[in-house]
Amino acid sequence: MSRKSISRRSFLKGASGVAAGGAIAASAKPTSAKAESSRAVEKLAGTIELELSINGAKQRVKVEPRTTLLNALRVHCEPPLTGTKLVCDEGACGACTVLIDGEPRYACLTLAADAVGREVRTVEGLMRGDELSPVQEAFWEHDAQMCGFCTPGFVMSVTGCIERNPAATHDEVRAACAGNVCRCGTYPHVFEAALAAGRRIRGEGK
Repeated sequence: MSRKSISRRSFLKGASGVAAGGAIAASAKPTSAKAESSRAVEKLAGTIELELSINGAKQRVKVEPRTTLLNALRVHCEPPLTGTKLVCDEGACGACTVLIDGEPRYACLTLAADAVGREVRTVEGLMRGDELSPVQEAFWEHDAQMCGFCTPGFVMSVTGCIERNPAATHDEVRAACAGNVCRCGTYPHVFEAALAAGRRIRGEGK
């Protein structure tokens, strides 16, 4: 058929047929996707029981599968471990930093289920009786806190850094704290406290 022999009427007729076919196909996809979504929701429904190792002790919690470690710590543990702060809840501030197998992690971005079989440490687990940890004591001595919301997260990030390398340099401490935000601007004091804690651990005094 030549290009000239195609009438406007035949063109529109053919186009409407294609559109109708596309509409039928499109209407079938959401139904299938909806069914798959429903099955996924069914799998996630209800609660699961987890055993977590937190600060050297076992905690059994019953949570929804989507529950974050932050929520499990603050709401589902007994007693509640509220030292880990809920601030941004989207991995942007670092206030919820905990140590998992010695590595700093955002508790708000970690599922509680993913912490099973691993050692979780929170700021509550740093003290030994009434004795502050070297990092906590250095934070106090160097006035490395103001409003306090960010402080537990900084303490945990610095603890992870100094425990891995007590001789960490100023730049290494800054890099370790890159995921933590302090709106009060106490960064210089935080870094001074971290270096002081390292010296104390190395036996070089304050």
